Amino acid sequence: MNEVEVTLGPVGTAPEPMRQVRGDGVAGKLLLLIVALLMCIGVIVVYSSGAGWAEQKFSDPQYFLWRQLTFAIAGMVLIVGVGALDYHIFMKTSKIVIFVSMGLLAALLMLKLVHVIHGAARWLGFGPLKFQASDLAKYAIIFHFSRLISEKQEYVKDLHDSYYPLLILLMSTVALVALEPNFSTASLIALIGFILMFIGGVRVKYLLATASMLIPIAAVFAIAAPYRVYRLVTFMSSYPKQMSYQVIQALIGLGNGGLLGRGVGNSMQRELYLPLSYNDFVFVIIGEEYGFIGALVVLSLFAGFFICGILISKHAPDTFGRYVAIGITIAISLFAFVNIAVASHLLPTTGVALPFISYGGTALLFNSLGVGVLVSISRYKKRDEDAAEANPETEGGAL
Repeated sequence: MNEVEVTLGPVGTAPEPMRQVRGDGVAGKLLLLIVALLMCIGVIVVYSSGAGWAEQKFSDPQYFLWRQLTFAIAGMVLIVGVGALDYHIFMKTSKIVIFVSMGLLAALLMLKLVHVIHGAARWLGFGPLKFQASDLAKYAIIFHFSRLISEKQEYVKDLHDSYYPLLILLMSTVALVALEPNFSTASLIALIGFILMFIGGVRVKYLLATASMLIPIAAVFAIAAPYRVYRLVTFMSSYPKQMSYQVIQALIGLGNGGLLGRGVGNSMQRELYLPLSYNDFVFVIIGEEYGFIGALVVLSLFAGFFICGILISKHAPDTFGRYVAIGITIAISLFAFVNIAVASHLLPTTGVALPFISYGGTALLFNSLGVGVLVSISRYKKRDEDAAEANPETEGGAL
């Protein structure tokens, strides 16, 4: 497989078009199909898992269905719209986006526009118009880190001019998210940032030294909250009576599913037994109603998403596109892994939603934005390839 040649312009400018490109249109189309399937599964499962809760809370069993369907349609429109854009627009606006996201996170702590949900101040807005700022922060870090790392390639291993600015920006964002409090999302954003720095060429010894200092601080912060200690203790326990109610109900649901499941709409756990069955524990309902086979299909779709994203990144036309594609792919795949691991009792309980499937508009729309950027990267490269085919005399030379 040929390597992609990229000609970088002056620091702070977008990379120039590449000289030689190989197409990966199949990966982009397959990615779009996978996401569409995940959204369809989400609409069906959210309706199935949330009907009882919606009936009890809103006196309308179809409340979650219509909202999730609306968000799914809006998400597909967003993917198509963003996919038609030149993804370098996110490079040019990344500085604005990162400061806006940090401003919104700060507003959660300073202003009285906060909606407290499940004991955490994570939302800004009024009435039904609520916005989760950490979702924006996650993508702001991906876009701006990709820009900075691509611009700093000549001195990315430098401690003062490269690593410290990146680390300060990342830790400031992570701290603001952690203080919501949203420790799980803050930890994942930090991990995404460190992965991007590692892939971008930052010295490993810097990353290891920082991690050795941050892990004890994170551990102290984690045990400072009694509910996090409770989650950790119940996770480590092997006795059912000492496990949390959610964990017990989740394991019962997955066990009831067997190989082929109980059938669509026949989940017992969704009938007010499993809290947030339409959100954090939606994978349990998939396992109960569709069995091991259904759960395996969902896992396979996310594995396919990861592979497609990596292929798009590998054939991206420039360093910014490459890092953005890696960041988005890792972010969505990582959140999916954590959600499924929590539902399967492989990790302590956290408030991480399953991308494209769990109920919720903010996360679904931002993940759709990410997929649109991946599609844009693929199409941008394909346009360059089409231009080369239309002008054969330019092959081997600058476009």
